[in-house]
Amino acid sequence: MALLAPGSAVPSALVALMVFRAPAWACLLCFTSYKERVRICQIFAGIEGPELEKCEEAFTAAFKGLLDTEINYDERSHLHDAFTQMTHSLQETATAQGSFKVAFPDAAEKMRKVIMQLKEVRACIPPCGLQEVARRFHCRGCYSTVCDLPLDCPVQDLTVTRGHQAKFSCTVNFQLPKEEVTYSWKFAGGGVRTQDVSYFEDLPRARGNLARIRPVQPAHRGTFSCVILHDQLPLARLYFFLNVTGAPPRGETELQVSFREVLRWAPLEAEMIEPWRPSLGELLARPEALTLSNQCLLAAVAALASVSATLVVWMFFRWYFKGN
Repeated sequence: MALLAPGSAVPSALVALMVFRAPAWACLLCFTSYKERVRICQIFAGIEGPELEKCEEAFTAAFKGLLDTEINYDERSHLHDAFTQMTHSLQETATAQGSFKVAFPDAAEKMRKVIMQLKEVRACIPPCGLQEVARRFHCRGCYSTVCDLPLDCPVQDLTVTRGHQAKFSCTVNFQLPKEEVTYSWKFAGGGVRTQDVSYFEDLPRARGNLARIRPVQPAHRGTFSCVILHDQLPLARLYFFLNVTGAPPRGETELQVSFREVLRWAPLEAEMIEPWRPSLGELLARPEALTLSNQCLLAAVAALASVSATLVVWMFFRWYFKGN
C-alpha cells in the first residue's frame, strides 16, 4: 500500500485503519506527518519509480504488526518525541545508503519497546465520576476518551437518631486533581429520596468535603447532595439520604413544639449544615490517615513531648535539691 497522498490524507488514513486494524500503524499516522513519511522513502529510493513504491509498502508493513491499541493520555508527548527521533534516525540511515528493508523493521521494533515502557492506562473505578486520571488516547482515530461512567453516584443511606449528629464525607475512590477542587452542597427536603437536581436547594454554609448536622431533627430528613468540581467542571455528584429516627424527648409538649416552630421562621438551610472539623481521633480512624509520613510525624511529636517532660522533671528536681 502506498503512502497517502496529501489531498486524501484523512480519508485514506481512515481506510488504512479499517483495513489493517493495526494500532501501531495508526500511531504512526497520529505522530508523524505525510511529508515526513514521503521524505524518508524519497531519501531511501529516489524521487519516483518502482523502488519508491516498494519503500512505501515496506514502511506500512513494518509498522503493521505492532500490538499497541491505546496509551495513557499523559504519555502522548513521550510517544510523539519517540516517533520524532525515529524519523530522524531513518533519515540518517537513508542518507548513509542503508537499506529500508532492514531499517523499517528495526525502527518498528524499537517503537514497540518504547510503547511497552510507557505508563499503563489506569483502570476506570466504578461506579461514577469523570476520572481524568484514567483518560486514554486511541491511536486508531487519534482521539481520547474517559471512563464511560455517570456523574451521579448511587445514593448512600444514613440513619441517625434524633438529637444526634450526622456526618457526610464527600469523597470518591478515584484520584482527584491536586488543585482547583471545590465542593458544593445542596439539600432536597420533605423526606424525599432523589437524584433529580430540580428538587435541591443550595447550602451555602457548607464548604469542603466534610460536613455535619447537629443536632439532627426530623426536618433534616431528606437527600443531601455534594458536587465535586474542578475549575467549575463537575467531576462527580454524591447523594446522602438522611433518615431520622427516634421519638421526641420526654416532656416535650405540643406548646414547646409550636414555640420551636415559630423560632424557626428563617430558612432551614441557614442553621442546618456546618463544616465538619474532625477531631484527632476521627482523623486517625480514617483508613488513609495512618500513612508513613503521618506515622513519622506522630512519632516525632511523641518523642518531642517525652523529651520536654523529662526536661521539666529534671529542672524541678535540680531546683528542689539545690534549695535544700
